[in-house]
Amino acid sequence: MVLILIAGIAALAYGRWTAPAADGDAALADGRFDEALAAYKGAEGRFDRFAAAKELFAGDYTHVMANELWLLHRLQRYDEVVDVAQRAPERAQPHFWSGAAFFEKARAEEKPEPRLGWLTRAEEELRRAVEAEPDDWDTKYDFELVTKLAAELRKQPKTPPNQLMQLLRPQPKPGSKPVRRVG
Repeated sequence: MVLILIAGIAALAYGRWTAPAADGDAALADGRFDEALAAYKGAEGRFDRFAAAKELFAGDYTHVMANELWLLHRLQRYDEVVDVAQRAPERAQPHFWSGAAFFEKARAEEKPEPRLGWLTRAEEELRRAVEAEPDDWDTKYDFELVTKLAAELRKQPKTPPNQLMQLLRPQPKPGSKPVRRVG
């Protein structure tokens, strides 16, 4: 009987302790992104205060951090994505999210040298993401896309930001006949 009482008290305490994460999930489901982000930051703060909780409740901690990274990226707060990714657990895919943030920063950059710098950092982070999750084909695709784009940008550094993705399309050779597409 005492064990049941202790288990009940522990379950109740855990439910109250993880309430910010549950609030974040509810806000996220309703599309209230700013509220969800605030709730997840509150939950992260709780985990930070009790380092042992990160180990005991690793699944919940990963869930909080992964959702926080997704929300920050969705809200286009790329510098924060990179900061949060530095302290997120591997299972929250921090390298993928920071690589995606660096890619977006590269797309927005007007100057060629900083743009290539952001793209190179995106390439490095996505390479680390592929190493962490070698079976994730979406991450592999993103890594290959960024790698090819960086290589092409090194050849043509003065490409305007609005034409970056054009570098990925094969260009016809001068004087060649256009390919006829059927379908």
